Amino acid sequence: MDSALSIHVNRTWITCQGFDSKSPQPSSVAGASGTRPAVNPTTLAGRRHADDGARMRAPFDIPRSLMTARLIDGKALSRDVKVGVRSNIEESVAGGAARPGLAVVKVGEDPASAVYVRGKRLACEEVGVNSFAYDLPRTTTESELLSLIDDLNHDDQVDGILVQLPLPAMIAKTAVIERIDPVKDVDGFHPYNIGRLAQRMPLMRPCTPYGVIRLLEYIGAPFKGQNAVVVGASNIVGRPMSLELLLTGATATVCHRFTADLEEHVSRADILIVAAGKPGLIPGHWVRPGSIVIDVGMNRLPSGHLVGDVDFAVARERAAWITPVPGGVGPMTVAMLMHNTLEASRRRRAGASPG
Repeated sequence: MDSALSIHVNRTWITCQGFDSKSPQPSSVAGASGTRPAVNPTTLAGRRHADDGARMRAPFDIPRSLMTARLIDGKALSRDVKVGVRSNIEESVAGGAARPGLAVVKVGEDPASAVYVRGKRLACEEVGVNSFAYDLPRTTTESELLSLIDDLNHDDQVDGILVQLPLPAMIAKTAVIERIDPVKDVDGFHPYNIGRLAQRMPLMRPCTPYGVIRLLEYIGAPFKGQNAVVVGASNIVGRPMSLELLLTGATATVCHRFTADLEEHVSRADILIVAAGKPGLIPGHWVRPGSIVIDVGMNRLPSGHLVGDVDFAVARERAAWITPVPGGVGPMTVAMLMHNTLEASRRRRAGASPG
């Protein structure tokens, strides 16, 4: 493979086996465990629609005097998802199947990218996925990167390919995404996979939006007929997030930089998902009482503190549920990447191909 490149590629193969037999086992419901908050449809805090046609004032219509949002624990759910993935992998391997493999490609020395990549490789160790590391210099050309992707597309040990973004300016992100075999596109960014999602036939689903849906399911959130507002229209989160919400039966609205009267849209959201990458973009007093707030933003302030896109302190006094930053959406993105890698492996072994 290295002969196809004019640069040095450091390929690391990590195999994880022999897990502690005392490790927690997944429950019969994928992604659920005893840590899941109890949501009783007959109680005030967990009330759902009496029927799909009924319309509530808010997903969790709690008296204002009792309002302090419950935190949606993304770390706990991500652990459950990874335990389930690990259990499925070990069962398959014991039955003679090949261990799933994930190639993670990083170009350059961006500090944030290095942190994210390290977390993904550690997750591979945790669930028993073979991790192939490709750390390329910033001087890597687009043609060299595309050549590597071609090799990985044809490598039978590799079930999933992830190219860490952002890429250096001289490399076209779209060309790289479109070069990845859709069956191995565990990020879910390829136009084929986004198109399948738009046509209500999802295969590889973008990790962050998929993780958000799992978080909402985790707390027993209602979907049908709810006003779901997404702030941010990126190809990575905002746009596929709206498609995921449409699948649930929610009424999805996407707000972006040209949206007039953002406050009006936010204030009527039963489910508010903010993914704009701007700290404090959404003042807490805009949040509708009793709503669910999912803050996808991850912003580091000059002080070093990590904050989201929503004014957390005030929003927590109005919402019924809210994700913390960090510890909310972030862990679920990585967990769903592991889930997608397992699914890609299964599909490849079954001989699946796009089209």
